[in-house]
Amino acid sequence: MQQVTVNDFNIGDSNGFVLIAGPCVIENEESALAIARYLKALAAKLEIPFIFKASYDKANRTSIRSYRGPGLTAGLQILKSVKEKAGVPVLSDVHRFEEIDAASAVLDVLQVPAFLCRQTDFVVEIAKRAPVVNVKKGQFLAPWDVANIIEKIKAAGNRNILITERGASFGYNNLVFDVRSLPIMRQMGFPVIFDATHSVQLPGGMGTASGGQRDMVPYLARAAVAAGVDGVFMEVHPDPEQALCDGANSLYLHSLEALLTTLKEIDRLVKKGR
Repeated sequence: MQQVTVNDFNIGDSNGFVLIAGPCVIENEESALAIARYLKALAAKLEIPFIFKASYDKANRTSIRSYRGPGLTAGLQILKSVKEKAGVPVLSDVHRFEEIDAASAVLDVLQVPAFLCRQTDFVVEIAKRAPVVNVKKGQFLAPWDVANIIEKIKAAGNRNILITERGASFGYNNLVFDVRSLPIMRQMGFPVIFDATHSVQLPGGMGTASGGQRDMVPYLARAAVAAGVDGVFMEVHPDPEQALCDGANSLYLHSLEALLTTLKEIDRLVKKGR
């Protein structure tokens, strides 16, 4: 297994898993910083490596009226502030070629969105510049199809690769999580992350916005960790009902400690003696 280093920790280490978490989208600097500091303290308490995640621009929205975020310039400035003031590595998704250089100068991990994971030129350009690449497996891909994405990134000279499972399309406005995808993709030699909150999303399920099944997140997260996943990705918010994006599938911040405590215990049992 190729280990991927972010700051002072390794992802893909047989001991433990990384937490990638934060609000779906940056709402303002104050809230982003407060969430990052809360998550950093919680992760330190539980001894879980942590990467802060928030989008500066949600380009793939259901409706043209959906909130997208502060945009590239203001958003990256906020992420830079979070990185410096909270002292955490940061991850965000990049949607356009024109954003790659600026994003690479700030972000510790650049994320290829699920809908763009098969866009060869885009994936290659990110791979050339990003310190670490996190690829969201498209809802339309089989797990074994990810091998081709990995080859594109390696061909660009980058081996700092994370693959994130976020469910597969199953009929209209629905996703399902096939736990078999995790060991299948791990066998390709790079760390695999499970996106517990997007996997319960109901894309376009509310007509002009996506719905979600927040109550299902703990079940899927426990299953993924039991399968030996290398990290868990979760979108969280102090008040998901008031979140400007993906509130229906985001977890309440206050519920996170109990879930992470359970996940850490499962991880310890599964990886014992690995």
